[in-house]
Amino acid sequence: MNQRFKITRSKQEDNREQHISLEECKAYFATKPEFTYSTVLNIVGAESTMTIEGDFFMWEHEGQQYPFRLYMGELYVAISNEAIVPVMMEAASHLHADIVEG
Repeated sequence: MNQRFKITRSKQEDNREQHISLEECKAYFATKPEFTYSTVLNIVGAESTMTIEGDFFMWEHEGQQYPFRLYMGELYVAISNEAIVPVMMEAASHLHADIVEG
């Protein structure tokens, strides 16, 4: 089972904007050539395909894509490959946010 994390500013007490905005994410991930932005995530199963609408930043790594999803001012990512961890930590650092499980 994958572990899910969120990159959030909800734990911070300073006066900075607590929500991570779509514009911030687009600006940051645009500097990363291994990321693409998508408004849908298609999950292909053995018998069906499920489509989820939202704001997804798809990380391409070794022929696989891993979604970072912006939802209600927080960025969610599932750790299905250990290579995601440093990428997640770099994004959190750049966005001046914390990483929490959930």
